[in-house]
Amino acid sequence: MIKNDIALAIEKKTDFNRAKAMSIVEAVLESLKTALTGREKVEIRGFGSFKVVAKKTGFGRDIRRQKQIRIEKGQRIKFRPGQELKTLLSKPKSA
Repeated sequence: MIKNDIALAIEKKTDFNRAKAMSIVEAVLESLKTALTGREKVEIRGFGSFKVVAKKTGFGRDIRRQKQIRIEKGQRIKFRPGQELKTLLSKPKSA
């Protein structure tokens, strides 16, 4: 699913036109970006939470070249699904 698909879903579920739906998607994503760059935790009840975590410098493995590589320290975004989403994902898919 891409940003345009999300706007289309909003358009179908509401009486907004495509431009209004896309502006809503853009506003939500911009709010998420602003909060995460400010190191805030973002929690969407029933869906999940996003938070920025610091990663230490470490080593990984380049499987193509069979060499150890250095992974630099930095910031990563961690997503933790909410209980509602976990429940939906754990249900078997009906045919």
